[in-house]
Amino acid sequence: MRHRLPSCLAALVAASLLLAGCGGGGEEETPSGSAPSEPTSSQTSEAPEPTYWPLTGLERTGDAPRHPVIVTKVDNTASSAPQVGLGSADLVVEELVEGGYTRLAAFYYSKIPADIGPVRSMRASDIGIVPEGATVVTSGAAQVTINRINGAGIPWITEGDAGVYRQTSRSAPYNLFAHLGDIAKRLKAQEEPAPYLPFGTKADLPRGAPARSLTADFGAHATSWQFQGGGYVNTDSYAAEGDQFPADSVLVLRVRVGDAGYRDPAGYPVPETKFEGRGEALLFHGGRVVKGTWSKDGLNGAIELRTKQGELTVPAGRTWIELVPAVNGDVTFAR
Repeated sequence: MRHRLPSCLAALVAASLLLAGCGGGGEEETPSGSAPSEPTSSQTSEAPEPTYWPLTGLERTGDAPRHPVIVTKVDNTASSAPQVGLGSADLVVEELVEGGYTRLAAFYYSKIPADIGPVRSMRASDIGIVPEGATVVTSGAAQVTINRINGAGIPWITEGDAGVYRQTSRSAPYNLFAHLGDIAKRLKAQEEPAPYLPFGTKADLPRGAPARSLTADFGAHATSWQFQGGGYVNTDSYAAEGDQFPADSVLVLRVRVGDAGYRDPAGYPVPETKFEGRGEALLFHGGRVVKGTWSKDGLNGAIELRTKQGELTVPAGRTWIELVPAVNGDVTFAR
């Protein structure tokens, strides 16, 4: 986590004690009727280092949750409306699927909603998106994808497992939902997750250029954002009213896309986002945009961001990441 640590209080205390000890030629007597003073806890130890949420970079009070990060695959077409549970996510990644449409990977850790959905299937692209130690909630996947997901060691939960259910008021396949609160109670984390992004503060961010609106175009689907009230509003969201993801930042990463090697039931070739290597990055925050590059050493590597001047950090808060194809995708923004 890229946060500046407080100055060393213990070193200052030690220096002051050393000076006090050099004041005279002999030992001073303790005044009658008084005992030697004991060092206070503030004199003998530093204040504890702050801890931060790994998906937002915000400071955390209290212990970490006992459950791992839970990544839920959510449909992102008009048929998904209304999406449920996005408003509780710490972070969302939007990825390309077949036909030029998109699917969402919604990340949950600091807050778990009671329900989430519509839950849809995984893609091989998720191997580079899902962080180490996380569990995926999904409707399943093609067998070739399942083989690769299992080979990557990513645990997943699907229909037939406790907490995953069909909602009778909707039609299949857009009626699969998950009681995420119940699922989280049964999962145990091995260790605290690493930061998903290089987080910093707003003061660390270069000034950039004005950009109060943006659109990430994936082909058949485009996601548009408007800077309003200090954050970003998804103006074409399918989320339920009052349950939209409240983005503090939108991070657009241009990515390579290949062929996953099979077709979906409708006959469309299934794309695979290659979330490794390097590419162009656009960080939208505070109504402005900063241009830079991203890099990732392998599918399991950490995301690094840079400008020509050096490291680029994302201001702590809730971030929506757009993985826009470098070819056949587009990003536009306006003042």
